[in-house]
Parts: sequence; C-alpha cells; structure tokens
Amino acid sequence: MIESHTKLKHLITKHPLITGSFFLTLAGFISRLIGFFYRMYLSQLFGEEGMGIYQLIGPVMALSFSLTAAGFQTSISKFVAEHTGNPANGRSSLYRPLLLGLSISLPLSILLMFLLQRNALFIATQFLQEPRTAPLLRILALSLPLSAAHACINGFFYGCKKAAIPAICQLTEQLFRVLSVYIIATLALFQGHTPALNVTCIGILLGEVAATLLSIVTILWHTKRPLSATYDLSTNQPFTTEGKHFTYGMLLSMAIPLIANRITLNLLQSIETVSLPARLRMYGYDQSTALSVYGVLTGMAFPLLFFPNAITNAFAVLLLPLISEKVALGDKPGVRKLTIKTIRYCSLLGFSCMFIFLLFGNQLGYILFHSQLAGIFIQTLSFICPFMYLNNTLSAILQGMGKVIPLFFINVSALLLRLAFIFAFVPSHGIKGYLWGLLAGQLFQCTIYLFTINRTQKH
Repeated sequence: MIESHTKLKHLITKHPLITGSFFLTLAGFISRLIGFFYRMYLSQLFGEEGMGIYQLIGPVMALSFSLTAAGFQTSISKFVAEHTGNPANGRSSLYRPLLLGLSISLPLSILLMFLLQRNALFIATQFLQEPRTAPLLRILALSLPLSAAHACINGFFYGCKKAAIPAICQLTEQLFRVLSVYIIATLALFQGHTPALNVTCIGILLGEVAATLLSIVTILWHTKRPLSATYDLSTNQPFTTEGKHFTYGMLLSMAIPLIANRITLNLLQSIETVSLPARLRMYGYDQSTALSVYGVLTGMAFPLLFFPNAITNAFAVLLLPLISEKVALGDKPGVRKLTIKTIRYCSLLGFSCMFIFLLFGNQLGYILFHSQLAGIFIQTLSFICPFMYLNNTLSAILQGMGKVIPLFFINVSALLLRLAFIFAFVPSHGIKGYLWGLLAGQLFQCTIYLFTINRTQKH
C-alpha cells in the first residue's frame, strides 16, 4: 500500500502533463457531457431562434474576458512556472505574480462591468443588431469581476502544475449554472409562466459565483501550506535568477501583447458573428430563419465538434508552463520532444473524430438535438477536427516559447480569411460558404503554426 502511494506520488511529480491533463480532461468531459444535456434542454425550452439570440452575446463577453482576465491568467501561469520556480526565493516571490495580476485585473473588470451595464442597449441595437440581447448583457456584466478573480487564481495553480484545483472549479461552475437554470425554469413553468431567455445568463452568473468562492477558499488554504507542498524540493531545479524581483513591467510585458491579441481576435470574431446572420439574409433568409440557422450551427453543431477538445484544451493549458520552464532552462531537446508527442497524439485524436463525425454526423444531430440541419453541419465540419484539435496545443507551445507576436499575426490572418469567405461566398452559397471558410482558416493556422515552431526550434 505504501509502495503504491509512493509510485503514484512519483508519477504525479515526474509527469505533470499526463496527470494534470487527466484531471482537466476528466473535468472537461464531465462538464461537456453536462453541457450537452443542457444544450438539448435549452433548445427545447427556447427553440432555434432563442438559441441564436443567446449565441449573439458570446463575442461581447469573450471580448470583455479577454480585456480583463485572459492575458493575466496566461501571464501568471507562465511566470509562476518560470520566474518563481525556485522555492528558495520564498513565499512572497511565489505569490507575487498572482497578487500583481489581481491588482490590475479586478479594477479593470469592475470598470468594464459598469460601462457594459450603462451601454447594454446601445451595444445590443447598434453592434449586435438585436435589441433582445440588452437584458442578457446587463446580467452577464455582473460576472466580469468574478471571472477575473477566478481566472487569475486558476493561472496560479496551472503555473504550480496543480491542475486538479481548476478542474474542480470548472465542474462546480458548470453544475451550479445548469442546476440554477433548471430550477428557475421549472418553477416558472410550474407557475404557468414561460421562462425568459434571461434565465440562461442568471445561471452563468450563479455558476461564476460558486466557482469564484471555491477558488478564493482554495487559494487562502494554499497560502497556509509549506512551500514543500507546492514544489518537490528533491527534483525541482532552480531556474530563476537569484534576487530578481518580479515587477509590473515583467507581468505586462507578456500580458499586454496577449490582451491585444485576444481583443483583436475577439473583435474580428464579433464582426464574424454579426456579419453571418446579415449575409444569410442577403442569401434570402428572413431574420428569424437566419438566427435559427446560426443558432443550430453555434449552439448545437459546434458543441458536439468541440467535445473532444476537452483533451486538447487540457494539454494546451498545461503545456504552456512546461514549455516555459524548459525554454528557461535552455532544454531544446525537451521542447522538441514535447512538441512531437503533442502533434502525434492530437493528430490521432483529430482523425479519429473526423471519421466518426463523417460517418455518423447526421444520426448524431437528429438523436441529440432533433435537428436534421445540425446533422448536416456536423458531417460537413468533420474535416476541421484534425486541424482544430492540433491548433489548440500548437498555440500553447508558441506562447510557452514566448512567440506572442507571431501568434497574433497568424490568428488574425486566419480570422480575416474566414471573414473573406463570409463576405464573398455566403451571399451566393449560403451557410456552405461559411463552412468552407472555417476549413480554410483551420488549415491555414495549422500550417503556419507548424512552420513557426519548426523554425524557432532550429535557431
């Protein structure tokens, strides 16, 4: 029994990517499984048009998260792994990236929350071109400070290679979101009322409250533990410069390019989101049909295609600090070995899923969502799986190498390519024109990612 416990502890210490990916993948699969039933429930509760309206708010919230949290989470993860990896630096050095990140992220998220609250109607009518999204935006704005705190704390634990904690928080958020929506909607139906679409955003807010509270409790408990519980002192190598004090400048030197990257990408994705229904109307659809088609694509087909992404997302999150650590140590063979393994396993996953969705896409769409159109989308988009799953991890490798600027231009170019397909082909070929653009964008990204990584490793 003691020997088994020792072997398990050795496995967790020696292979943080495998064990961390296991926790994140398990949480991701459970979360996505819950999400499947949740999507089916929402589609029956609000219909295809309601799902389309709900999906319209996604880019606004993604843009808000990018501005206030995403860049800081990645930066905290990288610097906790790279610059405070030596336990001899002390506890203050260990937690300093987290504290500095929170001191910027939280005030920024509170400011944006008030701005979004005051301008929700303007954004809904002028930008999203759908006034019914305004009350949804007002509710979701309240979650911004919570998601900022939650993201920064997760970044700290990713940097410490303690993936189980963010995984538990992820599951907590999803469970509270789904249960709260189900309870509120059931009570409304019991009283003879039709649930409003607002209930979906109330669920998101309550899920974020639960996950953030759990994150805060966990980090407070973690600060009371000895440093030996955070690092394996027998195997951890000191790879930070003695006496090098972590500063705002160091944090922002990575966070600002990442934020600029994410904001630009989210702006382009927002243009994509708004332009697609408009171009579908030019093809001949009315407003309701255009929203319904968009809702089926993004609210039904995409979640199924993204389901296996739970594995690659887990790898991507944990690859970044591991690659950062090896780059800081000058371990080029280690970086190359990790890269080759990543390409091999993600490609295997991608091609396997492609054949499954290609052969059974129609049946899956009808069985899961009672939508023949969803099945057509799933089958058509099956060809993007090998590239989409691989791109997540290749992006993380480039971030770990510090290649933020090349990553930015690659991602922007891929989105511009997709937008070109929307404006050029959707008015004449309908939704098929957009599906072609998705495939072209993913193929372009994958090719340039591989070229950039290979070129970097040769220098």
